[in-house]
Amino acid sequence: MTLTVRLSPRVEQELAEYCVKRRLTKSEAVKLALEELLRLPEARKADLSHPYIGSDIRQGDVARHVKRLLREHFRGKKGSKRRAIGAK
Repeated sequence: MTLTVRLSPRVEQELAEYCVKRRLTKSEAVKLALEELLRLPEARKADLSHPYIGSDIRQGDVARHVKRLLREHFRGKKGSKRRAIGAK
């Protein structure tokens, strides 16, 4: 199958540089990019294996309350250190 795509001059230049560095043709680079883009969603889930993704065990929307949760977490730690220093 033949496919024609119009690229902006900037993207065309970046593609050319990418291909020179990796010794690929433009067609090979575009095929690889499309294969990556169109991978099955199950295969993409493996990308979520980073140790910090999903590491919070709290229930609910943690992202929505991140500021409050961080504030509570760090204030609790600082408060105990301040009390220990003040006690000396």
